[in-house]
Amino acid sequence: MNMSGQKSKSTAPKPTAGATVSRTTTSDAIRPRRRMTQNYLVIWVDGNINENTEDCRNTLAQLRVVVSEVNVCRTPEGCTEFLNKMDEGKAFVISSGALGQSLVNDIHGMPKVDAIYIFCGNKARHEAWAKDWPKIRGVFTSVKPICESLKKVAHECDHDSIPMSFVPKRCASDAASNEQNLNQLPPAYMYSVIFKDIVLEINDDDTKSMNNLVKFCEKQNIPETEINELKRKYQKKSPVWWYTCEMFLYGMLNRGLRSLDMEVMSKLGFFIRSLHLQLEQLHKEQSVNFQKPFTVYRGQGLGKEDFQNLLDSKGGLLSFNNFLSTSMEPKVGMEFVERALQKNQDIVGVIFIMKIDQSKISTSNTPFAMIDEHSAIRGEKEILFTMHTVFRVVEMKQTTTNSRLWEIQLTITDENDPQLSALTNRIKEEITGSGWYRMGKLMLQVGHLDQAEELYNELLESASTDSDRAFIYHQLGWLKDDQGKYPEAVKFYEKSLEIKRKTLPEDDASLAATYSVIGTVYYNMGDYSKALEFHEKAYKIYEKTLPPNHPNLATSYNEIGVVYNNMGEYSKALEYYERSLKIRVISLPENHPSLAASYNNIGAVYTNMGEYSKALEFHKKSLKIREISLPENHPDLAQSYWSIGDIYNKMADYSEGLSLLEKALDIFRKSLPSTHPRIQNLMNSIAAVKKKL
Repeated sequence: MNMSGQKSKSTAPKPTAGATVSRTTTSDAIRPRRRMTQNYLVIWVDGNINENTEDCRNTLAQLRVVVSEVNVCRTPEGCTEFLNKMDEGKAFVISSGALGQSLVNDIHGMPKVDAIYIFCGNKARHEAWAKDWPKIRGVFTSVKPICESLKKVAHECDHDSIPMSFVPKRCASDAASNEQNLNQLPPAYMYSVIFKDIVLEINDDDTKSMNNLVKFCEKQNIPETEINELKRKYQKKSPVWWYTCEMFLYGMLNRGLRSLDMEVMSKLGFFIRSLHLQLEQLHKEQSVNFQKPFTVYRGQGLGKEDFQNLLDSKGGLLSFNNFLSTSMEPKVGMEFVERALQKNQDIVGVIFIMKIDQSKISTSNTPFAMIDEHSAIRGEKEILFTMHTVFRVVEMKQTTTNSRLWEIQLTITDENDPQLSALTNRIKEEITGSGWYRMGKLMLQVGHLDQAEELYNELLESASTDSDRAFIYHQLGWLKDDQGKYPEAVKFYEKSLEIKRKTLPEDDASLAATYSVIGTVYYNMGDYSKALEFHEKAYKIYEKTLPPNHPNLATSYNEIGVVYNNMGEYSKALEYYERSLKIRVISLPENHPSLAASYNNIGAVYTNMGEYSKALEFHKKSLKIREISLPENHPDLAQSYWSIGDIYNKMADYSEGLSLLEKALDIFRKSLPSTHPRIQNLMNSIAAVKKKL
């Protein structure tokens, strides 16, 4: 993560360079492969489906009222293939009787299959075998009772898929005490903090925001009846009522926050703000009820990975990144757990026992309230907390009655906790600015480039000052660079530079930042003389205006080293890389990604000089830091695997080299646009190695 506020880049390796070179760290790229507006979808499997018949269209329409995405498969193989391609989320499978027995046998063990329905003409014929499979919710001869059951199953799925972030004790204390060591924190935790801050700051007109949400929903196959009801009655009901209502809103919000879908999150920002403000108001009205510490309960099922993350977080922090529903009645929590355990053997049941002491928190930042009187569904002493409520994980124990059921003791905390306050302040400094401009930066940070482009183009139309326009052009250049559209990136950066030069002195530091990113783009285009020209302009300004150990100066030296390396002037490259490394060792923590970039780049020079043992030494230092400090699908990790694989190939260890290149390609495909030139370059390298095996 870039701590200096500059644009960070990892450069694409050139086929002739012999090794990959990184400039500084890149931002987290979290790109869902496919858009889901809810945490679940339906797959209807039947060899006789004919979407041209009225009966079939009517069935699909009824299903889509409950679950917005319904997919049709005519063979068991088609269903299995679809399930295998699902990255996340749950599937509710509706199978014909004819295909049911063999299909259920194939898919019942998949954790992503949450519920199965047998939809047939002869109930008695299939009930005997269906009862042996726990995930089968029943055998049905009409779609109406399936839809009724789907409502309950979808609600349970939403409940269990609330987005959570787990911050182990060591991570929390390290990040709070060390200003620049935020990279070990879960990205979702950091973005939840920033997004909540942005949403509470933005105060857009509700009517305009509702119109934008309606347009978005129309594109997402949300039933027209639900969209119209929301639009017509929104002002007549409270935010709590809409949040608890059985319609798409809750699932869409839960899904957006879980998958960091910036478009969904931004479209629902006005609603999140309204709901937070209502909880704040209700809390003031009810505060007399919360004078003494009290306990609330929440039961849910956790997948094995989330449960392991929870176990690892003892003494650390657990944040719920959506609004959090709890009950003062223990039995309500237990009912949720029992349902989760019964339907799925892969689930671990958890009862969260949450101690709430309002004297320990700021209730304007973390409001909560009893919502039974305001809810669309009457709860049992339901207490709703605002989004991103944070707890300390105090104790956890396995119950004696059931080895799959755990009790987890939590205590509420927030910015009044000094460690958490230091942590949150550091995170908020990651993305500066205000309102939607800050939102655009957040979109770029999580790799949602198309949404960021849409937002910046909207902001450009309403920009009223030259400084706003210069900033937006710069951001558009950034995202075009990330998309690999380099000529367009140069065009936007130069527009930004043209505006800045009208009002700023020639040695202003912000001009240096723009010269630097233009140099980076020319480098990516292979125009090294132009790249050197712009990077030298940048570093001359930095040498005049910055202290000798400033991280931006290290970045500038690093950029020049990259260009010299690719021009084949290795001694000059090594000189600039070592100047950069010297500053970074002094000014950055030992696991900072920019240090990894320096080690990587020095390794690249040694590769090009044919000194492979030295090259491996530096690349492995780089990889060690990146494995600790970056998310598992970060492009810089792929770059390290590529660099080390390339060295093994040069040493004729082709099998080891190939496995590392394929590992790198897998990450690139998850984290970069499919058209990005780095993917094609790496595929060419893999093809070349395969010919040598």
